Amino acid sequence: MFKKILIANRGEIACRVIKTAKKMGIATVAVYSEADKDARHVELADEAVLLGPAPSRESYLVADKIIAAAKATGAQAIHPGYGFLSENEDFARRVEEEGLVFIGPKHYSIAAMGDKIASKKLAMEAGVSTIPGWNDAIETPERAVEIARGIGYPVMIKASAGGGGKGLRVAFNDKEAFEGFSSCRNEARNSFGDDRVFIEKFVESPRHIEIQVLGDGHGHVVYLHERECSIQRRHQKVIEEAPSPFISDATRQAMGAHAVALAKAVKYQSAGTVEFVVGKDQSFYFLEMNTRLQVEHPVTECITGLDLVELMIRVAAGEALPFAQADIPRQGWAIECRINAEDPFRGFLPSTGRLVRFVPPATTMEAASPERLGVRVDTGVAEGGEIPMYYDSMIAKLIVHGSDRLDAIAKMREALNGFVIRGISSNIPFQAALLAHPLFVSGEFTTGFIAEHYAKGFSAADVPHADPLLLVALAAFVRRKARERSAGISGQLDGHGVKNLPDLVVVVLGKEGAHQHHPVRIDSFDARSGEATVHVGERAYAIRSHSPLGSLLMQGSCNGRPFTAQVERGGAKNPLAIRVAHDGTQIDTLVLLPRAAELFKLMPHKAPPDLSRYLLSPMPGLLVELAVQPGQKVLAGERLAVIEAMKMENILIATQDGTVGELMAKKGESLAVDQPILSFQ
Repeated sequence: MFKKILIANRGEIACRVIKTAKKMGIATVAVYSEADKDARHVELADEAVLLGPAPSRESYLVADKIIAAAKATGAQAIHPGYGFLSENEDFARRVEEEGLVFIGPKHYSIAAMGDKIASKKLAMEAGVSTIPGWNDAIETPERAVEIARGIGYPVMIKASAGGGGKGLRVAFNDKEAFEGFSSCRNEARNSFGDDRVFIEKFVESPRHIEIQVLGDGHGHVVYLHERECSIQRRHQKVIEEAPSPFISDATRQAMGAHAVALAKAVKYQSAGTVEFVVGKDQSFYFLEMNTRLQVEHPVTECITGLDLVELMIRVAAGEALPFAQADIPRQGWAIECRINAEDPFRGFLPSTGRLVRFVPPATTMEAASPERLGVRVDTGVAEGGEIPMYYDSMIAKLIVHGSDRLDAIAKMREALNGFVIRGISSNIPFQAALLAHPLFVSGEFTTGFIAEHYAKGFSAADVPHADPLLLVALAAFVRRKARERSAGISGQLDGHGVKNLPDLVVVVLGKEGAHQHHPVRIDSFDARSGEATVHVGERAYAIRSHSPLGSLLMQGSCNGRPFTAQVERGGAKNPLAIRVAHDGTQIDTLVLLPRAAELFKLMPHKAPPDLSRYLLSPMPGLLVELAVQPGQKVLAGERLAVIEAMKMENILIATQDGTVGELMAKKGESLAVDQPILSFQ
């Protein structure tokens, strides 16, 4: 067994590998860029080596620097994690040539599966079910139309070197096939330097289901059941679960057998994933093989009780798998939510900056321990840390393991309620909305679920709360608790002390002065037991909570059922407001005495300033291009500026005709959200 390994990655996956290595008694070496000098993975590792500047092409993607770091520190093996160089066959070969061990598949297995056209041909030779299509590179759009007609519409036009949704089009007729081929080819050439394009049948009502495989150097290959990954946004997975709520045991076994056959065909050693598209009739077709550890591997670990990182390390060290196919259990149900630094209410734009508060929910499972049926958090950040603009937006993975699917959903919803993130925006409200959607709960969804149900983006209206008056009751409870404390302060003047009256009004603050007024009565408040009954209209809420005032998390029970909510003062930029968030829904309130509420109705609404004359940065990021000059006339749709954040370029365009006034930011400047970039005359 290795004495020391280097982890050629960052963030949560680097921390995840370090945990297992520590459990196995293996010393670890972290590598980091200048932007990550204070990162959590650097702190957790036994040693750390600086690679270079923040951009990944100058640090995490430089194979020479990583290999040199391994040699300098005496590391015997390199774990690549996922992303960066994890599926780079040249890097895997170099590692082996330098006398080190690559903790992953052999370079020839990576090469065989790295090209979509070659991998599909290999899959067909291995007897794996593949989608009907044309597997050779297509030269002209006319030929593409001819092939599409032969296969039968709809068809999918894909770049051979594509990934992450780039170089992919769906065509339902000749015109779309002609135009889609040309677009696909150009996009593939620009993005990947490889313009080969192929065509295959488009599976209707598709689901994305993948099989986890594991092979060793002794000819053994097994599959560790499946993961359901159909909940995707722009081809990026959002929620993953194991097992799938859709496929039958017979389909599961058939898919597993096909995945094992493919892995054996490429002499696969290590953990890998064979991805399938599954039709509504449970027909399944090979998509691609990911020759690395997957982001969503924890859900497989939960239902099997196996540590995939440990198994990867043991296989790389030459050990045989310690179990056969029949020995692999499948217990309970696991769900993973990817927690991303992005603002779902602003078109999912990246959100960077300092994590002012970062308090994950209480965990009962750890990445490298056998405990299950609980909550686990895999993360590479900590409170006070900086979320840099140079890397992926995922900051944590929230994983739950339940006795069945409904139990897992309930656990996940409660865990999301208890996940405190401040300083940056996160996609937690979006995750909460997805988990509450009837089609998700029923398991009746396809890969088009998000595109279909959130076609116009995501807004607060997309998060229906099962009982919105509960949030009103919680605001009243917290305000009453604060007044009880104030009433107990000694030295108050006679006749001027704080009194607690049973009747209050909770004003839910709305946009442009559209506020809602809820008369509330509070009975039998007991400060010692933390109990009170709050009446909102005709509803009664018996609330019990011992959470201290000032704590962001409020935990307790309501009408005998446990709850976790987030409550804080100062919402809506008003120091008197109380903000309450629960199950993805957030309200800002003022809790007033009845007379004060009447007077509040008379307050005029202050309209926000007119900012239409300014181009504002929609997100934090780097201003990489200013495409206009002062005095220049621009037309609607014309390019104004480009902002780069988290590996994404965002082009800002003019929404109407106008003339550029002052340039208020410079190229190369780091912008804050809503910072003015330029003005219009």
